[in-house]
Amino acid sequence: MRRRSPAASLLALLAVACAGEPSDDATPVARAAPASSDSELVLVEVTAEAGIDFVHHTGSTGDFALPRIMGGGAAVFDANGDGRLDLYLIGPGTPNVLYLQGPDGRFEDATARSGLGDAGYGMGCAVGDVDNDGDLDVYVTNWGPDALYRNRGDGTFDEITGAAGVATPGLSASATFLDFDRDGRLDLFVTRYVRFDPERRCVQDGARRDFCGPAQFPGESDVLYRNLGDGRFADVSQRAGIRSLEDAGLGVVAADLDDDGWVDLYVANDADPNHLWINQRNGTFVDDALLMGAALNRFGAAEAGMGVVAGDADEDGDLDLFVTHLFEESNTFYQNEGAGGFVDASVERGLAVPSVTYTGFGTALADLDNDSDLDLAIVNGAVKRRPSTLGSRADWAWAPYAEPNQVLLNRGDGVYVELSADGDGGCGGFCSEIEISRGLIAADLDADGDLDLVVTNLEGPTRIYRNETGSERSWVQVRVVDPELKREALGAKVAIVTPSRTLVRHAIPVGAYLTGGEALIHVGLGNEERVERFEVRWPGGELETFGGGPASRLVELRRGEGRAGGAETSS
Repeated sequence: MRRRSPAASLLALLAVACAGEPSDDATPVARAAPASSDSELVLVEVTAEAGIDFVHHTGSTGDFALPRIMGGGAAVFDANGDGRLDLYLIGPGTPNVLYLQGPDGRFEDATARSGLGDAGYGMGCAVGDVDNDGDLDVYVTNWGPDALYRNRGDGTFDEITGAAGVATPGLSASATFLDFDRDGRLDLFVTRYVRFDPERRCVQDGARRDFCGPAQFPGESDVLYRNLGDGRFADVSQRAGIRSLEDAGLGVVAADLDDDGWVDLYVANDADPNHLWINQRNGTFVDDALLMGAALNRFGAAEAGMGVVAGDADEDGDLDLFVTHLFEESNTFYQNEGAGGFVDASVERGLAVPSVTYTGFGTALADLDNDSDLDLAIVNGAVKRRPSTLGSRADWAWAPYAEPNQVLLNRGDGVYVELSADGDGGCGGFCSEIEISRGLIAADLDADGDLDLVVTNLEGPTRIYRNETGSERSWVQVRVVDPELKREALGAKVAIVTPSRTLVRHAIPVGAYLTGGEALIHVGLGNEERVERFEVRWPGGELETFGGGPASRLVELRRGEGRAGGAETSS
């Protein structure tokens, strides 16, 4: 949310993007042009039809408190165990709301009986089964003490924050559950932003009051809690090495980024170098972001990191990273080179130039058109006033902060092309609505085999976009389950082997900026009609192979029920 002298980097970026032919060893640069109508992506807003009428009010009284321009998270998960995805929306200036999905696809407000409504001044949330009882619990991050809710299994929750010892103070942002020590119990990581002082006043252009940025406050250390297995968590941040750094943390992803079978942590920091906490397999972490090329952009500058996602965008078997940033910076694609660490390939992947006009927050790296490669959706919204030249309503006080959202389709070779908002195959209202968007989740809400989008907006409605791309392309959804733990096996690595190719995906909980969800793996298969087999590397390193079958279905792979052994497939 702040930037450090971007002009030189921006000019260099544009020079690279607009240069002539690339060198022999460079990936060709994609021009920022609208995708053609054969992109076959159709997004239709169905918010009212779905029964959602939630508005994320900030509670602003003209005080320009920094948290009021940041929040508006959400979670998509099965809250009551009926097999349908439900929706939990975070204030911030209003009580949180739980919507349960009915058999007809409509959502009903079930907040009153859920126990989830009054959770403080909410920022974001994460979901995970902290007690291994088969249902998903909820952690809410706040401006103020955070809150943990245990799921009773029927859509109602008990607050257990005090007993669990996880009332993180200060200004928390994103959170994620993970099993960092591989003991079978889900631990918790919470990013904290800055030591916010509500008495601090900031102005824009030397006179007009506006929101402060993180530069006006000291950074804060993030927090790692270890699950003790008896309902309590221990703050192990000091011992694990996490407390050694105090930066403005916002987004986080927990994933095995060095492919050694142990989960690592990547934190997107706001104008501070990003953190890449590599798991040392002994309860401690070392920040190797600078060493591995994931701390700064290609110009050696720290950027205003907000949201972050991980996925195998270039189909080489390892996890790449994508981070959203402030306008006049570019969003950054950190390409995983294996033992060589990461390189900033934003320009080469066509992702730099389309992003410099906007301030990105939530993002999803997912196959939106079921053609087997990972696409990108990004939601945008400024943090300081901008000229109202983006088509926003002139009579709306928040108009200077509103920006359009974006979809960029992977053209099949890891290079991305931005969709237009108009015409067949465009991204429609998702891109044409100009609002202050913050959270984004891609999930198959209607269980029809393609990924829908949930968008949260500050001082505006949550919006649901149903994916109506059609059934011409096949897909498979994979849930990897450890029956002994009664939950998803977070961190499992799955190779989906078809007659013509192998796709590698990881069981990573949904989330990028203030959002949370399940770790269901969605894989588009294009024209493939069947899967030959699934190869799973479980947390702990065991390999197991499962038989395949017809495409376009949900498959549950249960640990211990496949064929043990075999060689791991990397790509």
